[in-house]
Amino acid sequence: MTDEQTLAQHVLQGLSAPQKALSSAWFYDDAGSRIFQRIMALPGYYLTRVEHDLLRQRADELAQRIGADHHPLELIELGSGDGEKTLTLCRALHDQGVDFIYRPMDVSTHALAELAQRFERHLPRTAFEPMLADYFEHWPTTSPNRRQVAMLLGSNLGNLEEGSAVALLQRIRERLRGSDVLLLGLDLMKDPHVIQAAYDDPQGVTAQFNLNLLRRLNRELGMNFDLEAFTHFASYCPLQGVARSFLVSSVQQVVASKVLDREFEFAAGETLYTEQSQKYSPRSIERLARLSGFDSTQLLTDERRGYALAVWRCPADPQ
Repeated sequence: MTDEQTLAQHVLQGLSAPQKALSSAWFYDDAGSRIFQRIMALPGYYLTRVEHDLLRQRADELAQRIGADHHPLELIELGSGDGEKTLTLCRALHDQGVDFIYRPMDVSTHALAELAQRFERHLPRTAFEPMLADYFEHWPTTSPNRRQVAMLLGSNLGNLEEGSAVALLQRIRERLRGSDVLLLGLDLMKDPHVIQAAYDDPQGVTAQFNLNLLRRLNRELGMNFDLEAFTHFASYCPLQGVARSFLVSSVQQVVASKVLDREFEFAAGETLYTEQSQKYSPRSIERLARLSGFDSTQLLTDERRGYALAVWRCPADPQ
């Protein structure tokens, strides 16, 4: 199935459901990736900044944990973006003399192009093999002589409900071998005001990001969404630890798709659910690891204990 067919099937199902919903995975076309880079620079969007600082502060320690025996590595980053934060860890591995290949995966050609330029400037001798692909569907061809270190940063796992998150983690686990490592960036539960502000910036950049999804559907599925007739709405529930984003139809309207040959009715005030961002506790992280088939876990947090890098190891293969 092509990407367009997958998108068409997803949109048909999502807009036909009682609660209309679309996956945030479709946010990241090239335009969406550029808008998200602006979001990451916003004062209220702490996630990227805190994760970057944590990686910088603990890079040497992380490099020692994943490359202590100097076994050759394959560093597989799932949803790499422009690779700015990963550069710190790669530099630490390089400085410690670890033999590694960096394999970033992303669905955005723009992001991978920026990543390639960044590594060419700062680590030109790094073995660099990018892959334009969706990590939900693909995995790079790996060497049996190298330990795999899979990386899923940016709290991207939190975009999935628990069942889907466990399913993805189990698929990753199936791709890994004994003693391989998964490095996760996970946002932790904290002051709800701080979390709410991260997804509802006064500058309106997050709203542009959300609305760009409709622009993409207009372009790729021949839809006629009127972007002026939808508004961005974000909420955070401390009881569930989930931030959610919606697009709200301002008027009663009908949206059509030439590709799908379908029309979809929206009532005034009806919501289209577009994104969730789960926040975790140390206990819930341990539970996820067990459900997903990982063994030993280690948690590195920032000073305020608001963000974590989780290091999960696969159980050793039986002798």
